[in-house]
Amino acid sequence: MTQQPALFISHGAPTLAIEASPAQSYLKELGHHLERPRAIIVISAHHVCRGVAVTSDPQPETIHDFAGFPSSLYEITYPAPGAPDLAADIVDLLAISGLEARLQTRRGFDHGAWVPLSLVFPQADVPVVQLSIDMSESPLGHYRLGQALAPLRNRNILIVGSGGATHNLGAFFHGDYEHDSPPPAWVSTFADWIAARIAAGEVEAVLEAVESGPFGSRNHPSMDHIHPLFVAMGAGAGSPAAARIHQSTTYGVLAMDVYGFGEPGQIERLATTQEPAGHERPVRDTAAFEAPA
Repeated sequence: MTQQPALFISHGAPTLAIEASPAQSYLKELGHHLERPRAIIVISAHHVCRGVAVTSDPQPETIHDFAGFPSSLYEITYPAPGAPDLAADIVDLLAISGLEARLQTRRGFDHGAWVPLSLVFPQADVPVVQLSIDMSESPLGHYRLGQALAPLRNRNILIVGSGGATHNLGAFFHGDYEHDSPPPAWVSTFADWIAARIAAGEVEAVLEAVESGPFGSRNHPSMDHIHPLFVAMGAGAGSPAAARIHQSTTYGVLAMDVYGFGEPGQIERLATTQEPAGHERPVRDTAAFEAPA
């Protein structure tokens, strides 16, 4: 059976769904290079609960959880089915790892899920389950959640963390950046630092990135958009390859980086073939992406 990679996707602004950009182009191609999954689990920065909530509706609605954007964005729906049986299996699987989870009904797909999925899987024919993040939980706690989910990859289930490699909304709204503005140094330095740490398998450094990384707290005044990265890393624990497979920015301060965790050939296949000048795309393929002690 196909083993799916674990992915982290930076979903940026909701307009990713309708505005042309390098990230949009990459995500539109990404689905063509993935084996078709049996189902998708999305851990979204916009699904926040106390503890772990697992969506279990058979046909979730599309949530337009934003305001002030073009009217065409509110007309988009993503009618992918849910997967109630998988949701129940996830609750049981997490219990084995000592993690308490609960089923959640009447909860649709937020834009952290449907915006990137509408680009990667536009036919909306793969069942989707969402898992929540917990703002009271630590980076290590989210990493361990990913570790508990990791066996599902062997069942042809794609695990996707959806957040942002950088996410400073104050700078986004008040910095007078254009859609194609180049990133300031405090954004690119942090994003490149994260990429290097992940390629080197330095899990503890990544988990401490907001506290100790260069410009960490400036790029993540809140932890919501980086927690899904920690879950994806945990789901990729033990994988021989980890890499930034796409790199770009929108509106200057939103790093749109995508990360993949899996087999070396698989990750190379998913990686962007053309990188911006002056940037290398390191792929670690010698040591397992192990948990911190």
